[in-house]
Amino acid sequence: MKYMFYKDLERFIDEKKQCWTKASDQIWNYAETKFQETRSSETLCSLLAQEGFDVETGIAGLPTAFVASFGSGAPVIAFLGEYDALSGLSQQEGLPEKKPLIEGGNGHGCGHHLLGVGSLAAAAAVKEILTKNKLSGTVRYYGCPGEEGGSGKAFMARAGAFKDVDAALTWHPLTHNAIWSTRFLANYQVAFRFHGKSSHAASAPHVGRSALDAVELMNIGVNYLREHVVPDARMHYAITNSGGASPNVVQGEAEVLYLLRAPELAQVQEIYERVCAIAHGAAMMTGTTHEVIFQKACSNYLPNKALETIMYRHLQQAALPALPENEQQLAQQLQQTMTPEDLQNDLHMAELLLGGQHRELLPGIRKQLVADSVLPHVHAASLLPGSSDVGDVSWLVPTAQCSTACYVFGTPGHSWQMVAQGTSSLAHQGMLTAAKTLACTAVDLFTQPELLQLAKAELLQTLDGGTYQCPIPQDVQPPL
Repeated sequence: MKYMFYKDLERFIDEKKQCWTKASDQIWNYAETKFQETRSSETLCSLLAQEGFDVETGIAGLPTAFVASFGSGAPVIAFLGEYDALSGLSQQEGLPEKKPLIEGGNGHGCGHHLLGVGSLAAAAAVKEILTKNKLSGTVRYYGCPGEEGGSGKAFMARAGAFKDVDAALTWHPLTHNAIWSTRFLANYQVAFRFHGKSSHAASAPHVGRSALDAVELMNIGVNYLREHVVPDARMHYAITNSGGASPNVVQGEAEVLYLLRAPELAQVQEIYERVCAIAHGAAMMTGTTHEVIFQKACSNYLPNKALETIMYRHLQQAALPALPENEQQLAQQLQQTMTPEDLQNDLHMAELLLGGQHRELLPGIRKQLVADSVLPHVHAASLLPGSSDVGDVSWLVPTAQCSTACYVFGTPGHSWQMVAQGTSSLAHQGMLTAAKTLACTAVDLFTQPELLQLAKAELLQTLDGGTYQCPIPQDVQPPL
């Protein structure tokens, strides 16, 4: 019977392939950044309504967040979807050279156009199985905006959007077919705004108080701090307001935006407090005042081996994405644009996903143009040096995620090369492979309650008496 479920899921997803690829290409073309994904979310909501889901928009006060539901009662299995793009990564599709569609425009340099639609296809397929076989339970699709720099899921978690969910499934376009069983970094994103006094930089510099000086001194202080934090911590900054473009004016206003990361939230909090102290010191040194504007945060990710084991089995059985002959030349040309460091970094990603094991596989991975196998599932203690608001969901409900090969080996994340490949048949195949993997995993959870209980028991053990506390303070509103 289960075998027939799997075949029905695959058949449903394949039969509507054109629908899924058209939607992902539309969202690729919209390329809307955090909390501005109006057309992207509308595309997904419309598609879900056509598939028979009840759609509720404006979740957690986020205009582009939504929840689509079908069915009733337990279990409640959630699919997580994302659809935000990145600024400054506009790129023409299918070109092996950097050429923006719109100079300075946005682009899907993290594959969220594929992510959102792939998860939707999985949800729609599971809905068909529930209907056809009169199975009880609820399938949900969570439209989660602003993963890039907005932590939409954390705001949704704070609002209680996941409170009755039994398990959550998601995926990510990548260059590897793998289960993500590693930890991610928690983070805070905070702006520091300095207020000084403008004056003529030549005739009256002594009258002015430079807010830009304060920003620069703060950055120097934080750079010295790097030696004295936990080794896996990361501190990034961007000067978002330099105070103007006139050097003969003492800058009266300036702002710097910081993203602080560490393996545990408590470590991020400690670093945050020290960075705030440095900002205070910079203000004192320059005779300025400053504001601390907490924008967003996300929790570290808690892998769930019980769910991952199910997902791994289905990923192994899925038809893996393959590079069509008519795309091979372009793929080779694109790979030639990548530096040795790009290729080595992608190999290191595979090494992290393997938890430092199976090192004999690495030379073969390095030679591939496109991944043609699934990396062995290793429940690893390794740490991916990035962050995701999926972490906040993983503290509330058992969560699992995989990746599929949607790009040629070596493709850097957040790059024009990734945008250029976003509408390729390889990207589409990877999306469909992920959809089938997620859908089959969900059906197992609907039909085998003991699997769900194992996953829940594991989460309780991982938490060890702890509970989820949203890292975003209650008075902080999304940076819309």
